[in-house]
Amino acid sequence: MTQPPRITLARPWLCADLGAPHRVLSFAPHNPGFVMARRILWREVRNADLSPEVDALQWFAGQMAARGDGDAVGMLTSRSLDRYCVVRAEVEGLGVTCVATVGLGNGESAGARRPTVRPTAAGTINIAVILDHGLTETAQIEALTIAAQARTAAVMDAGVRLESGAPITGTGTDCIALAAPPGDQAFAGLHTATGEALGRAVRQAVAAGAAGWIAENGLVASGYPEDAV
Repeated sequence: MTQPPRITLARPWLCADLGAPHRVLSFAPHNPGFVMARRILWREVRNADLSPEVDALQWFAGQMAARGDGDAVGMLTSRSLDRYCVVRAEVEGLGVTCVATVGLGNGESAGARRPTVRPTAAGTINIAVILDHGLTETAQIEALTIAAQARTAAVMDAGVRLESGAPITGTGTDCIALAAPPGDQAFAGLHTATGEALGRAVRQAVAAGAAGWIAENGLVASGYPEDAV
């Protein structure tokens, strides 16, 4: 078993230090896929940082390298990082920590797309899920699906809708990074203690973040405003 992550906020960065290298599975813009990493980072941005002529991935790689975290996993958001939410859940001695930043300004409804998408609008849901126990690679893939399911459930529970009335199920640029030590636990679905703890931590963290966004913006995601959060 490993210790819960240490969370440090120093805007424009939020860092989850895992204490030791973990196997991280993500579709993050920096260092995606299966990688070994000790840190997961969020970089707060504004539209001015990512103008149309900027290669966002190259720019972000430079930002990560400049702070000595080229080997870390990195995510981008324009949500104010001081709104981050942390929830830890334990079931049968197995612990999971979720760190989430939740912006719904570029929300989407699964199965459809909004007619106008501004690629620099970075309001999104960025989630880091850290398990304190080891999984096989296959179980880690399964665990990522539980995290995505819990995120979507929390967003739909929140009741945010598009101007068309369609319920938001996520955003166009959501990202999940799931970290665990390599291990021999072969399953992480909803029938397992891992799946229960993971689902609870993610669902509660995203729900708290969504509630904060709603308090600031209301229940309608109305387009892609400047610096959408």
